[in-house]
Amino acid sequence: MKDIYPEVRRQEVVQQVNRNGKVTVAELSQQFGVSEVTIRNDLQSLAEQDLIIRTHGGAIPAGLLPELSLKLRRQQNVAEKDRIGAHAASFVSDGESIFLDSSSTVLALVRHLKRRQDLTIITNSLAVAQTAGEMSHIAVVLVGGVYKRDTVSVVGLDGVEMLRKLNIQKGFFSAHGLNYPEGLTDVSSSEAEVKNQVMKMCREVIAVLDATKWGRVGLASFARMEDIHAIITDQFPPAGLSERAAALGIKINTV
Repeated sequence: MKDIYPEVRRQEVVQQVNRNGKVTVAELSQQFGVSEVTIRNDLQSLAEQDLIIRTHGGAIPAGLLPELSLKLRRQQNVAEKDRIGAHAASFVSDGESIFLDSSSTVLALVRHLKRRQDLTIITNSLAVAQTAGEMSHIAVVLVGGVYKRDTVSVVGLDGVEMLRKLNIQKGFFSAHGLNYPEGLTDVSSSEAEVKNQVMKMCREVIAVLDATKWGRVGLASFARMEDIHAIITDQFPPAGLSERAAALGIKINTV
């Protein structure tokens, strides 16, 4: 199948992803008789058109996005999330209390906090709690509530109430997307509910977003653009969003 046009090959890739539920780079390379580099370029192009979702070593259907597990989300844009996480960690000072949400982007920043002292992490993410709990100099406050298996997180407002007694200096939030006027949105209304309430308790709200989030709108909003103090991202947002951010005094940090 080496002689088919790239456009035809990519169309067949999309059909195969939707039919089988997932594909791997190695399988497609062998099937189409082209290099793995070529297949990765195909998958990247299709992902940019929102026709598929890139995973580590392959792809899954775009229609699975609302139900993506934490495991799958951790396989997306790994290098970008690590850079964002490293830079986000530089915003954290010794002795602070910070909130970290249950996103894979926020999880990426936890391992960059190893040198912080007397830090308190408040989170509704069991993955964040477990990772941070391995660092002896970090205290972890885990929000109570109802366990969500796919996102490895806890939701519900009863557990959030206990946080009103705490002083939270900074909150780090990722999202399904950022758009105006919807602001930061999530595909899960229960996650958005928790984020919305905790966001109001944070002195500073910091959004950590890779470039795939620009202009996307999820089911439920949890923060207005007016609520955001800073954005950390791998690529500057498009003109409309960047102009709105500048007008609101939001500092955009690219890494």
